[in-house]
Amino acid sequence: MIGRLVGKLVTDDVDGTIVLDVSGVGYELTVPLGAVGRARGGKAGPELSLFVHTHMREDRLELFGFASDLERRVFRLLLGLPSVGPKLALAVLSALPPSELADAVSRNDVRRLNKISGVGKKTAERLVLELKEKLPRLGAGLAEGPRVVVDATDDEGRLRGALVNMGYKPAEAETAVTRLKDRIGSEPISDLLRAALAELSS
Repeated sequence: MIGRLVGKLVTDDVDGTIVLDVSGVGYELTVPLGAVGRARGGKAGPELSLFVHTHMREDRLELFGFASDLERRVFRLLLGLPSVGPKLALAVLSALPPSELADAVSRNDVRRLNKISGVGKKTAERLVLELKEKLPRLGAGLAEGPRVVVDATDDEGRLRGALVNMGYKPAEAETAVTRLKDRIGSEPISDLLRAALAELSS
């Protein structure tokens, strides 16, 4: 079982699939949105260190990469919940990093969870119920670094804050948000974040 990989980033697709070259071997991993930026910690350069979850399926082996061990532990916690698979767990962590997820759960913010792509109202309610006691045990309520505090009801502010938290400059985040003005408020924040990252990488 692979637990951690350190190598050079070869490709980084908008859908969350990356290829990491480790001593000449290319490993394909799926990562939450922003994981590459968080793993780099704002530093430039091709080398990347990711914590890895190896997911066994009947027909294939999948690798999921995370910027921190905490992110990986929260991912595994989500996978242990009823009806939550890797795709939904990644969607949750793409929209809400561990500290923000813990904040939403502690405040019973079903509305915020419901905005995540693939999370209906019943699933959001179940996440709150299941995670309320489990997340604090992982230390997921602790901030992993400086974050921008925004109003949870303000999608524009959340999008801008998420981009800054990923390591983008405020001016870059503002540019991406401005380009997506017509879509903000009518699409899930995870989709908007994916579109903003595409704008910034173009």
